[in-house]
Amino acid sequence: MAEIILALDVDSADAGRRLLDRLPSLRWVKVGSVLMTREGAPFITELRTRGLQVFLDLKWHDIPSTVAGAVGAAASLGVAMATVHTLGGAAMLEAAQAAAGKVGLVGVTVLTSHDPGGYAAAIGRGGVDVEAEVSRLAGVAGAAGFRGVVCSPAEISVVRSVLGPEAWVVVPGIRRVADAAGDQVRIATPREAVARGATHLVVGRPISKAADPAAVLSELAGEAGAA
Repeated sequence: MAEIILALDVDSADAGRRLLDRLPSLRWVKVGSVLMTREGAPFITELRTRGLQVFLDLKWHDIPSTVAGAVGAAASLGVAMATVHTLGGAAMLEAAQAAAGKVGLVGVTVLTSHDPGGYAAAIGRGGVDVEAEVSRLAGVAGAAGFRGVVCSPAEISVVRSVLGPEAWVVVPGIRRVADAAGDQVRIATPREAVARGATHLVVGRPISKAADPAAVLSELAGEAGAA
């Protein structure tokens, strides 16, 4: 069964605590750049004390020694999963993996906020095939020994064909049928994503903005399990 990961996209540790107190069955939580910058390593330790698996989503992309140092620091905090941007290249990814220890590294391929035109403009190439680009970047991550990749629901089958059945496929852009897409362009329901091969489903606003977050979490988990 796929894991549901709450994207803890809140402004402070206090806001995060209030939300987590309403989600006693939650197993995984994602901490991104905003919350990590505000609250730092002590909050990661607090989350681990709550018994949560932490997905540290900082999308590292720097020189190999710097990324390796950051990954090693995450390992010392007991982080279970972390992101490294595959556009950093093979040497950077290999250095990150060498420092990972028990951290499952997943490579960021093409952000779900990108459509083909926007991604082409970002990398300075015309006529980009997003699916082919995800396939290429997934192969780079796999060759470096990464545990898996992050991709949109649209590219799950492509990633599976490159990395095989054991890889983690972490999928943001998860929405129920009734949920607004927000700033995500390529989205899917939990049932659709798991049926295609997703192992971890990242969900933010549908849970965090709900009147009853626990009920929404239960609904999402049930739909994922039914797939």
